[in-house]
Amino acid sequence: MKATELLKRQHDEVKAILKLLEKANGQTNALLEKLANNIAAHMVIEQELFYPAVLKVKESLVLEGYEEHAVARFALKRLMKSSPDDHTFKAKVTTLREILEHHMEEEEDELFPRADKELGENSEGLAEEMKALFQQTVKAGYARTIGRGGPAVTSAVAPDVHVG
Repeated sequence: MKATELLKRQHDEVKAILKLLEKANGQTNALLEKLANNIAAHMVIEQELFYPAVLKVKESLVLEGYEEHAVARFALKRLMKSSPDDHTFKAKVTTLREILEHHMEEEEDELFPRADKELGENSEGLAEEMKALFQQTVKAGYARTIGRGGPAVTSAVAPDVHVG
């Protein structure tokens, strides 16, 4: 499996969880935890492995990805601090969904096709590294990953490199 295919599958999973949360079907706490763990782990593998590997493909889009992750982290933290009974809960879910959908659409339409060409045969090896780091990060949990000093925060600093 190519690295971009792995990321697309993760995007689809997050979209499905968000749709369920918007319906608030009684499994809200379990869905929130799964969403938070998946988003945090996804950010880590993009920031630590995927983005550095494809930075020269389209630097501006990769740097924008780091910034969109920061906004999504903020929205996710606000959502995680609110109760499903809070009158703003669904609005927070919808806002996070819209932020993430914009981010995913840009990656899938603009970055991934170019990344596939750039990575070539190396894409499958990168995907394996990404899978392993994703699983390790999910195990660590949302709070550790996205909290102060967590890997989703510490790896969020975009490299100060200009490639062209």
